[in-house]
Amino acid sequence: MAPSPEDPVPSPTLTPAPGRWRMPAEWEPHERTWMAWPSQGYTLGDTVEEVESARGAWAAVAAAVARFEPVTLVVDPGDADVARSHLGDHDAVTLLQAPLDDAWMRDIGPSFVVSRDGALGAVDWVFNGWGGQSWASWDNDERIGAFVGRHAGAEVVGSPMVNEGGGIHVDGLGTVLLTDTVQLDPGRNPGLTRSDVEAELARTLGTTTHLWLPRGLTRDYDAFGTRGHVDIVATFAAPGVVLLHWQDDQSHPDHAVCRELEAVLEGARDARGEELRVVRVPAPRTTHDDDGPVDWSYINHLVVNGGVVACTFADAQDEESLAILAAAYGGRDVVGVDARVLFERGGGIHCITQQQPRPA
Repeated sequence: MAPSPEDPVPSPTLTPAPGRWRMPAEWEPHERTWMAWPSQGYTLGDTVEEVESARGAWAAVAAAVARFEPVTLVVDPGDADVARSHLGDHDAVTLLQAPLDDAWMRDIGPSFVVSRDGALGAVDWVFNGWGGQSWASWDNDERIGAFVGRHAGAEVVGSPMVNEGGGIHVDGLGTVLLTDTVQLDPGRNPGLTRSDVEAELARTLGTTTHLWLPRGLTRDYDAFGTRGHVDIVATFAAPGVVLLHWQDDQSHPDHAVCRELEAVLEGARDARGEELRVVRVPAPRTTHDDDGPVDWSYINHLVVNGGVVACTFADAQDEESLAILAAAYGGRDVVGVDARVLFERGGGIHCITQQQPRPA
């Protein structure tokens, strides 16, 4: 059980010192997007068919993002040739070699921040395999945050807190969405309180208002889940506007979860003191697969320069929900990429990408 927000256990390593850094909203201009190439483990797969489907899915996302902005793809040295063969002649995709365990760049990479004087920072969270999952390895991946930060020319901002980029969403004005079951997970940060987490996010990301959701989607608590990443269930689309995954099928356990989260968000205010407007984004009409209730979600998209790269599922709901995204982002060009292969492995488009903002 996660510690209570009132838990008095001290955390001397986390002290508030806000002021220098700000994490921009995802819709602010990007310098590039970072990704990692699947090279081993459960993400790649055990059969020839699974391996090729994984490589094809990652390559399709890289190609879609490259339509809007440059992509730097971190690839294990032994896989550089196979990665390039799948990517083709995309001039906007650059390969950078480093040893990898897995390919979820949102979580193993840094969270980029900017300073008032135009400096670029890269917050290097502690990564421990999503709370020390028994199937995960991270000897290489725990070094990727600092590696990416250095190659981006950023000042690496170290943090003693276990966190992943998929566990936070910001509006760029000081508000952050997060969940009790990630940052307060005993497998990640035993003994930390909400106050401890908020102090560290204030120091590293410049946040002042922390909107705690009680949990994430149901499937995310299965064996290969993250235990509640917010980026699959809710995100900011503009100041004061939150897009919320919406499951309307009463046979699905997320029917109740979405309503619980909506009640929290509708009673919240952002860093400006403004009430939030919640926009429901209907879930795919497919509700179950062979393993149970799915967590397919259109929320797990990436906002890019002039566009949005969004998950599709060959589902009857795709067109309507992507139209909602287009409206929420002011008519940006929304490009859909089939994300079923990604979700089979535990994530989506947002999970395998990490934006690098363009400092003012």
